[in-house]
Amino acid sequence: MGAIEVKGLSKSFGDLRALDGIDLDIEAGTVYGLLGPNGAGKTTAVRILTTLLLPDEGTATVAGYDVVSQAEQLRHAIGLAGQFAAVDEILTGWENLEMVARLYGFSRAEAARRADGLLERFDLADAGKRQVRTYSGGMKRRLDLAASLVADPQVLFLDEPTTGLDPRSRFALWETIEQLVDGGTTLMLTTQYLEEADHLANRIGVIDHGRVIAEGTADELKAMVGGDVLSFEVANPAQIHAAAAAVADVGSEPPRIELPNHVVVPVSTHVGVITKAVRSLDREGIKLADLAIRRPSLDDVFMTLTGHHAEEENGNGATGGRPGRKRRRQ
Repeated sequence: MGAIEVKGLSKSFGDLRALDGIDLDIEAGTVYGLLGPNGAGKTTAVRILTTLLLPDEGTATVAGYDVVSQAEQLRHAIGLAGQFAAVDEILTGWENLEMVARLYGFSRAEAARRADGLLERFDLADAGKRQVRTYSGGMKRRLDLAASLVADPQVLFLDEPTTGLDPRSRFALWETIEQLVDGGTTLMLTTQYLEEADHLANRIGVIDHGRVIAEGTADELKAMVGGDVLSFEVANPAQIHAAAAAVADVGSEPPRIELPNHVVVPVSTHVGVITKAVRSLDREGIKLADLAIRRPSLDDVFMTLTGHHAEEENGNGATGGRPGRKRRRQ
C-alpha cells in the first residue's frame, strides 16, 4: 500500500468542479509534486487528504487511514504547512512550537524539548525568543514548517510552501525539504513553480481544471514533448510571425509561437541548426534578442498539455530556478 492512495476523488463548490475524479498512488519516502496553476484543484486535494474538507465522491487513504472514516487517527500521522504561515505573530517562535506540541498532548517538558530541537533544526535558535512579527518571510515559513513536524508525521503536505518567498529563502527551504525526505518523511508538494517540481519531486502529477492530465518523472514528462528545441526571442515582437515563417524548414516540426516574442522549434539534430536559423532570420532582416538549443522544460510540457503556461492564470512568472542543481532522485 502506498503512503497516499486516491481513487476517483471529486469535489464541487456549487457549479464549480474543483476536482474531477483524480487518482494518485504515492510511494512512502518519496516527494510527489502536484503541479498546476491557481484554481487547478491542488489546494482542494490537499484539504481533502488532510481531513479539512469532505469529498463528494471517491476514496482516499493516507498512511493507511481513510480520510473520512478514520479522520481522527489520520490527523496524528500527518503534518500540513499551507500556503501562508499559520503562526501567531504575537508569540515568540519558541512559544509557537511549544503551544503546538501541547495541543498534540505532549507534556510540558516534552513540548519544551521539541520546541528547542526544532528551532535548532531550522536554524531559528537565535530568534526563538523573539516575537514572530519581527521575523522575515523566510523565517516565518521555516517556523511554520517546523510546527508541522512537531508530532513527527509519517506524511507531510506542503501546499505551495515557497509562495511569496524571495529566491534565497526559496532555495533554503528547498534544502530543508530535501533533508526531511532523506530522513524518511513522505512528502506531497503542491506548487505552481515549474523549477520547484523539477528540482524536488521524484514524481510529478500535472493538474489542470481538476484533473490529473499527466503523471511521471520529470524526464518522462519532458519526453512527451519530444527532443531538443531551438528557442529564440525576436527583438521586435511585431516580427514574431515573420520569424516563425523564416525558420519553418529548420526543425523536425512546425515552429510554435509564444507571444509576445518567443519562438520554439523542435529539432531532431543540433548539427547546423543554429547556423541555418540565423541565416534565414538574417535574410528577413529579423534581429534576435536571444537564441539557444535546449532540452524541453516542464513549462514546455505544461504548454503542450494545456495550451497555456503554468503562470498565465496567476500572473506569477517567477520560477526560482537555480543553475547547476539537479533534481532529487531515488
